[in-house]
Amino acid sequence: MPSIDLSRSRFRLTDEHLVVLSELAAGRPVDQEFAAARKEVEDSGLVTADGRLVQALLPLVQTFLTPGVVISLEAGSRQGTLRHGMFIGDEHVVAHEAWPGEAEEEYSLVEPKTLVFKLASMVNLRQSPAARQTALTVVETTVSGVEGALAALKSVAGPGRTADDEQAAVRQALAAGGTLGEPALSLLAELVSELRCSWRMTAAWQGRQGGQEGVEGRGFAVWDCGPLGYWLRELPQEPLPAEEVTPSSPFRLVRTDARSIWTLITDLLPDAEEIRAARAGR
Repeated sequence: MPSIDLSRSRFRLTDEHLVVLSELAAGRPVDQEFAAARKEVEDSGLVTADGRLVQALLPLVQTFLTPGVVISLEAGSRQGTLRHGMFIGDEHVVAHEAWPGEAEEEYSLVEPKTLVFKLASMVNLRQSPAARQTALTVVETTVSGVEGALAALKSVAGPGRTADDEQAAVRQALAAGGTLGEPALSLLAELVSELRCSWRMTAAWQGRQGGQEGVEGRGFAVWDCGPLGYWLRELPQEPLPAEEVTPSSPFRLVRTDARSIWTLITDLLPDAEEIRAARAGR
């Protein structure tokens, strides 16, 4: 069921609830397929029987309907993939965060001056002075090599399996790929075995390209490898459509740190000149 926390301007909603709220806010009829979701938002008090949204919902829905910038965050771990993000409007910023195994996401209003802090929190960015040093700071292979290593890790993960078991399986998969020699093979085997989470963050906004209206954006991707620290995935470069990535595409990880990632998050957002140009092109 959808719910609201007025004290912190946050809401728990599914995609279906958000569709209903958006249609009602725009004055459009709600399709019959969303009848159950409409009843849930009415029963929870978010919408009146005649289709009016409660006042507290208006900033969220208005920003969702007409965002100036959309931040997308896809985070993958052993629990699966979660999708978080942020809608940045002229007056409000709305963040949404998923939870493993739950259909509902938490939507909350964010003070615009703190949105970089919020994005850093979404990826659990932490200063890690104790991260173990590695002989190599760059490791390169192919997309198929990494996918094979991750598949091997998944195949042996579970009760009774030790970290040594996992690393051995990953090493075997990487060796079978034949694209890596030592010491890169051992390093990548460790990175995959210690991988806590991999995530990609992208920003998109309406702009102009070659005199035509289009979507502009930029992004980057990171591996959080726990005791081995943070690694920036330079290749495949973000933002890149998934259909352009092939098994033979190069894959490159470069060691980085929390301070550098903070700068990348800050630089992800369009500057004032880019926003003015986008508005001029509307």
